[in-house]
Amino acid sequence: MPAEPQDTAASSYGAGQGDGANSVLGKARLILECFAIDDVNLSLTEISRRTGISKPSVHRLNQELLDWGMLERSGQEYRLGLRAFELGARVPRFRVLRDAVRPYMESLSRATKETVHLAVLDGLDVLYLEKIVGSPQATRPSRIAGRMPLHATATGKVLLAHADASLVESVVARGLERVTPMTVSVPQLLRDQLVRIRADGYATEFEEVTVGYCSVAVPVVGPTGLVLASLSITAPTFRADARQFAAALTAVSRKVAIDRSVN
Repeated sequence: MPAEPQDTAASSYGAGQGDGANSVLGKARLILECFAIDDVNLSLTEISRRTGISKPSVHRLNQELLDWGMLERSGQEYRLGLRAFELGARVPRFRVLRDAVRPYMESLSRATKETVHLAVLDGLDVLYLEKIVGSPQATRPSRIAGRMPLHATATGKVLLAHADASLVESVVARGLERVTPMTVSVPQLLRDQLVRIRADGYATEFEEVTVGYCSVAVPVVGPTGLVLASLSITAPTFRADARQFAAALTAVSRKVAIDRSVN
């Protein structure tokens, strides 16, 4: 399930970003990507700490990003600008997918009175494209555009179960971080879960992301049979019926599979 802020501890300059982090464009990317999902404003010092780029360089690059509208000023601090939002909203693959699936999500949320999420694979994480809340009592903290590790979430596990074996090994190699004491952290246990998910057609997680909540997820398959995304229902554990949720999700997934607007 979505998405607590990712670790923003200080990193070495351009760590994990490849050789391109040494270019001007690479530095601009580091600055933009250092904003976590729950960040509103960041100071120059904090941006420098998170990116490993010197303060003078951050200041110079921020001026250009301000001119482009990718950043905005908030007093002496910075925040992501409307131009960044505008560009993100233009991504056609995700926009078309989200717009096509959203009506099904709304119907599912109305029927279950629970929270429904649409998520896609992004590297070793699951990225949340859309969220429909069934009722004020149904929700828990999560964000559209938030991300979580694949191994900890029902949405992530169902995507992982239908991905290449090499992706599973990459997830294991990164380390199975415990989000809660219930998060799967043993590689063989994760592999066994993925086998079961492929057999059952759906994934579950019980309190692996947030204590007191569980999620059930199914793959979203396009007309060609390709897994495009995952769809989940999240509910408090005391009232969750995993089999009922799985049946409702599967019915919706079948409707999406024959919807020619989803591709």
